[in-house]
Amino acid sequence: MASALLIPLPISPPLSPPLRPLRSLNAVPVILTRNPRSGVRRTPPPPPKATPLPEPAVLQESLLDLVRASPPTWESAVVNNLLIFVVGSRILLSGLTASGIGVAFLLGTLSWRAFGPSGFLIVAAYFVIGTAATKVKITQKEALGVAEKRRGRRGPGSVIGSGAAGCVCAFLSIYDIGGAACAALWQLGFIASFCTKLSDTVSSEIGKAYGKTTYLVTTFKVVPRGTEGAVSMEGTVAGLLASVLLASIGYFLGEVDLSQAAICVLASQIANFGESLIGATLQEKNSFQWLNNDIVNVINISIGSILAILMQQFILGHEQL
Repeated sequence: MASALLIPLPISPPLSPPLRPLRSLNAVPVILTRNPRSGVRRTPPPPPKATPLPEPAVLQESLLDLVRASPPTWESAVVNNLLIFVVGSRILLSGLTASGIGVAFLLGTLSWRAFGPSGFLIVAAYFVIGTAATKVKITQKEALGVAEKRRGRRGPGSVIGSGAAGCVCAFLSIYDIGGAACAALWQLGFIASFCTKLSDTVSSEIGKAYGKTTYLVTTFKVVPRGTEGAVSMEGTVAGLLASVLLASIGYFLGEVDLSQAAICVLASQIANFGESLIGATLQEKNSFQWLNNDIVNVINISIGSILAILMQQFILGHEQL
C-alpha cells in the first residue's frame, strides 16, 4: 500500500483590519503602521513647531509701557509696586513683618491705582518717617516697657489701622463715586488720613523717647510715659511738624493745594486730640476690652479724613474744587 506523502503547505496569516492609532492620556501619541516583513512599526509623530519667543527688546518695551501707564491701571499698579517692593525690601523688613508686607503691598497697589505715583509716594513717605520715629531710642523704650512689639516691626493689624481710611478714599476715587465733583474730596481725605496717622505715630514715639513730663489729656495729671491718653510737649510738637511735613509733600506733589494742605494739618491735630480722649476714657477699660490700638487707629484716621472733607466743603466752599 502506497504511503501518502505529506508536504507542509505555507499558511497565509488571516486578514485583519488595519490598525488604528493608539492614544494614551499620559503618553505621546504614536501612529502604528504595518510592515510586510516585521509586522507593526511605531512611527513617532512629527515634532510640534516651537512658538517663537518675543525678543528681549520687545519685552522690555512692553514692561516700560506698563510702568509708564497714565492714567494708572490695575496692571501698572501691581507691576510698579512689585518693582518698588523688591528694590526696597530691606527697608520694608526693618519696619514690617512678612504678613505686614503683604498687606502693605495691597495698600500700595490700591494707592497707585487711585492716585498714581504721587499717591503712592505719600504712603511711602508716611512709612519711612513713621518707621524712623519708631526706631528712635528703641532700646530705652524696651527697657521702659513702652516700645512697639518686635522692635517696632508692625504687623498686618497695624497696617490696616494706618491705611483703612485711605483705602476707602481710594476705592471711592477708583469707582468715581460722586463723579468729578467729589474726586478732589476723596484725594483730600486720603492725604488727611495719612497726615493724621503720621502725626499720631511721631508724637507717641518721640514723646516716649524725649518727653520729660507726660500729662493725661483729660485731667492734666502727670502720668508715666506710654500711658494711654497721655501727651507731652515734645511729642505734641513733633507730631505737628510731622503732619506739616507730609502735607507739604502732598502739596509739592500736586495732590493738594496750599489751603487743603493746611486743612490736613488742622484735621490731623483735632483727630489726634480725640484719639487721646478715647485712650484716656475708654481704652483698656473693662467694658471696652475690644477697643485695642488698631481699632483706635482706624477711628483716629477716619476722624481726620472726614474732618478734612467737611472743612473743605463748609469752610472753603465746594466751588473751589
